[in-house]
Amino acid sequence: MRFPGSTPPLTSPSLPGKSRNSTVLVVAIVVPIIVVVRLFIAGYCFFAKRAKKTYGTAPALDDDKTTSESLQLDYGAIQAATNDYSEDNKIGRGGFGDVYKGTFSNGTEVAVKRLSKTSEQGDAEFKTEVAVVANLRHKNLVRLLGFSIEGEERILVYEYVANKSLDNFLFDPAKKSQLYWTQRYQIIGGIARGILYLHQDSRLTIIHRDLKVSNILLDADMNPKIADFGMARIFEMDQTQQNTLRIVGTYGYMSPEYAMRGQFSMKSDVYSFGVLVLEIISGRKNNSFNETDDAQDLVTHAWRLWRNGTALDLVDPIIVDNCQNSEVVRCIHIGVLCVQEDPVKHPAMSTISVMLTNNTVTLPAPQQPGFFVKSRPGNTPLDSDKSTTSKSFPVSFDETSISDLYPRLLVEYGSIHPANKKHICVGSLGLAKGLGSLPGSQ
Repeated sequence: MRFPGSTPPLTSPSLPGKSRNSTVLVVAIVVPIIVVVRLFIAGYCFFAKRAKKTYGTAPALDDDKTTSESLQLDYGAIQAATNDYSEDNKIGRGGFGDVYKGTFSNGTEVAVKRLSKTSEQGDAEFKTEVAVVANLRHKNLVRLLGFSIEGEERILVYEYVANKSLDNFLFDPAKKSQLYWTQRYQIIGGIARGILYLHQDSRLTIIHRDLKVSNILLDADMNPKIADFGMARIFEMDQTQQNTLRIVGTYGYMSPEYAMRGQFSMKSDVYSFGVLVLEIISGRKNNSFNETDDAQDLVTHAWRLWRNGTALDLVDPIIVDNCQNSEVVRCIHIGVLCVQEDPVKHPAMSTISVMLTNNTVTLPAPQQPGFFVKSRPGNTPLDSDKSTTSKSFPVSFDETSISDLYPRLLVEYGSIHPANKKHICVGSLGLAKGLGSLPGSQ
């Protein structure tokens, strides 16, 4: 009961700002916690994805720049994909080991290159191939999907190319008829574009050093893909040449200045391309000649026919009646330009690409090619550190003027144009700066 004049009882005063301050405090604490948790989850997912090894599947390479770490695959999955490297799955042999077809559990077909355990240069070539190929993106280059290091095992996993290598068709009497002229011409153009990418359009200036028919793979549509980068070297952007005491490659495709003096450059690949062109046109191996033949190799043979004005005699008999003569002779012309003795005279791949696609471009008269005596029989791969004992020497021909050749070609074959006068050099390992050491390597 309240009496008049009495003082009202004391009560706690109402604080209108207290509730609002409490809410702000809660928000200030909770929101950062939520943000931190979300960032942690996102970071965990990101790094877990990068660190994850692919078990039973091949990785998708969609990034502009792929590191070697992101390509490492589980060895057990590769072993299972090839049925423990079954002989039934063997599809070929590269310069440093066997190649097997594999199928991962998700159905992805791959080509697995298993480096030989006895190869002294195995690790170096393995690391070169991973470092160089990991970031190459071109339709005329075979794509590296991953690798694995397990004890002494060194494994490279590539996209599977259905029709295997070009030599399986070109030098097989039962299959070479499938390579009609239009297809051979497209293959020559595709190889040229792939080499041009290596020399000029990729992030790194890359010299392949082992271009040959067995290193040209054909996909299901018979498009060529350059493979096997175990001997590749990386040049600085302004670098034009390098010397080495270690001569690697395949006799018959090696330019004389490289075989003799260990000098290699983009022009070394151009020489190899020239030999490839002559092989594709003729359907003959460069080393298919013997002592009873007038010429010691295909380069010599092609040059003599060119000098005699009978270039079409070089053409594979299977396609000779179904090819465009002027187009074929133009390709032979490009081939002999590429194998001239003086590497300075070799056209650049950019020029060759124009020559192949624009028949209005006048080609220069080729000079005599460089020939050398082989100290080893056949197209023998080199994988030692010793210099080759091959010697270069000029071959004498009759003094028929090169200008006399063109009128005969013009009359016999149709329209022929008259002649007119990034990066780190990484040494033998081939590892580019910035890629770092390979996971699991010592």
